[in-house]
Amino acid sequence: MDVVQLLLHITLFLWCVSINTATVAAAPQQILIAKPNCPSHCGNISIPYPFGIGPGCYADNWFEILCNESVSPPKPFLNRTTLNLEVLEISIAGTLKVRNPITVSNNCSDKPIRQAAYLWGSPFVFSQKNRFTVVGCGVMAGLNSSSDGLTISATCLSQCEIASNASTTCNGGLDCSQVSIPSFLSTFDTSFISTTNPCNYAFLADQDWFQSFTNNLTNISARISDMDYVPAVLEWGLYHSILDVFGTSSIASDRSVNCLEYNDTSSTNSSSRLECFCATGFEGNPYLIEGCQDINECLAPNRQCPVDYACKNHPGYAECYYPKRKSAVKLAFIVIGSVLGLLFLLGVAWWLHKAIKKRKNIKQKEKFFKQNGGLLLEQQLLSGEVNVDKIKLFNSKELDKATDHFNVDRILGQGGQGTVYKGMLEDGRIVAVKQSKKLVGGEVGNFINEIVILSQINHRNVVKLLGCCLETEVPLLVYEFILNGTLSQYIHHHNEEFPLTWEMRLRVSKEIAGAISYLHSSASMPIYHRDIKSSNILLDDKYRAKVADFGTSRSIAIDKTHLTTRVQGTFGYLDPEYFQSSQFTDKSDVYSFGVVLAELLTGQKPISPTTSDEWRSLANHFILSMEGNCLFDILDTRVRSDGREEEIVAVANLAKRCLNLNGRKRPTMKEVAVELEGIQLSVKAHSDAQQNFSEIGYDRTNGMTEAWDVRSTSTGLSCMDGTTGSSLDAQPLLSF
Repeated sequence: MDVVQLLLHITLFLWCVSINTATVAAAPQQILIAKPNCPSHCGNISIPYPFGIGPGCYADNWFEILCNESVSPPKPFLNRTTLNLEVLEISIAGTLKVRNPITVSNNCSDKPIRQAAYLWGSPFVFSQKNRFTVVGCGVMAGLNSSSDGLTISATCLSQCEIASNASTTCNGGLDCSQVSIPSFLSTFDTSFISTTNPCNYAFLADQDWFQSFTNNLTNISARISDMDYVPAVLEWGLYHSILDVFGTSSIASDRSVNCLEYNDTSSTNSSSRLECFCATGFEGNPYLIEGCQDINECLAPNRQCPVDYACKNHPGYAECYYPKRKSAVKLAFIVIGSVLGLLFLLGVAWWLHKAIKKRKNIKQKEKFFKQNGGLLLEQQLLSGEVNVDKIKLFNSKELDKATDHFNVDRILGQGGQGTVYKGMLEDGRIVAVKQSKKLVGGEVGNFINEIVILSQINHRNVVKLLGCCLETEVPLLVYEFILNGTLSQYIHHHNEEFPLTWEMRLRVSKEIAGAISYLHSSASMPIYHRDIKSSNILLDDKYRAKVADFGTSRSIAIDKTHLTTRVQGTFGYLDPEYFQSSQFTDKSDVYSFGVVLAELLTGQKPISPTTSDEWRSLANHFILSMEGNCLFDILDTRVRSDGREEEIVAVANLAKRCLNLNGRKRPTMKEVAVELEGIQLSVKAHSDAQQNFSEIGYDRTNGMTEAWDVRSTSTGLSCMDGTTGSSLDAQPLLSF
């Protein structure tokens, strides 16, 4: 991924370099408002220089702004005015909008008498954008101003009634009258000359605001009575020279700023008045060095050049020009070359990414193949021990999809060697996928051994291996799917929907014995399972037995009788003779099968706790019960109710012989299979005969009662609870 990212960065860099900068409009520069490192806003109000907040941020004390942050949003105020005027808006064009108090007549007892701001001697004057306004019924008010020995006055008279031809505006209209004010007005007094109304109002207000406020004159007196202030416009100017403001004479050569200096006869200040503004084609704050920024007029909505002409922006103006054909062709080649180069680099980057990813996956699969015993399997293939035609090598993607990414809801079971998932292949076959635990050391051999063993087996009562996958982190085996779970589940957890009848127990035991007999004597090489137990016997859709889990199985040369190996197996099923000698023979599988027979007869587990906090072996308990003539006391209820005594005793004697401590005295699995087949045939014959007797009205109840009575009288000894004085007491290897 690092290579891909580097290539993408190079591609983007080359693309940016190839773009013709002449065709791209310059990014607009940030407009300066306040001095550097000074606040530019108080709440929602912009504070442009020469106004400012804080020391060094304003031109002089008249332009100092106090920002009241105790309210929300914060509000700005002019610091050097007697009434501390709240600022509503500041324009760099020389105007300032403030909140101006409303003056009331003496008869307004609920409102204090306020006077307009006193601006004499300041750089502020009232703008002629304001109007002197009187509100009230039949009231006359006067505006009086005296400065430099000149007296200025203006009067307003409002009406109480409107004639049919009277104006409906505030200019002499109902309850309202207005008059213009003289220029350079800096202070004035308001006097109410005559009135017929107890409470009247007079104020200086921004005419634009007042017109929007009084779209109609309905009830204007009541609306004004709820207010204490109205917006008013002030004009401002700087009583400084250019050098005082900018601190350098270079401003004279700056074409982006125009400044005018003139004497202000209305002011007592002897300094000249300075007004600055941005030149045409620039915008910003002209009172700051480099405060006026060029406007890109090529981007203006109304800017259009003739067809086939291009627009080029210059400082202060824009130019329409006809581009030379050579430049256009060059630009076309640059753009086409850049696009093709970009596509080529992206293609190379994509190909490298796929190649690196593919190589990485191959390396990882090779690593897992070796880790999971792939080399060992190759040796087995070369030796001819594995039936290659019967083993399919699945790929990891196929099995991942088949198991829905090994979803926990697909788990069929978990054991010491791994987890089994239910899956569906692309051809619709349902399979069981065994995900082994991570293989370490000798476990690799066990896994490969299971593949080797199952590739040699072709028996209807042995689970069929369909294939394997060694290219994943943990190896996978794919088996045929066995629908109905394990024999152990049916023995130890009674299923009311499908009870384990006596006939079914006989058939299953015969099928198991036949499969083991096949492994011992009919396979190409004798195979010892080494872990025969009821949980390794599966039942298919027709409840036929299937021997499974060959992870610990071993094949043996025909001329050998045993394997000398580390003891492996499951407590309760383990041959005591093998445990002592570490020599596993075909009779060791016979012993384990004998425990399964005992399970089928008694319904008990191979190892179970006793009242003395010790563990009791079913094999030991079963033999002791037979020696004490207590067999029928430990039998499963279903066995007692379904089976005939002679059949049960025959199977019990066979199980006892399989559990003999001396392996030589145990029968072979072939003999066991033959004997079980004979018992099954007798059961079938008796069942057929019983059916015939039933058809002619034969009542078997008395005969059966006699048979069970004979058994009861013949077992006169008291039954044991697991301890006896028999010679079988000393069996140290049976109580695991």
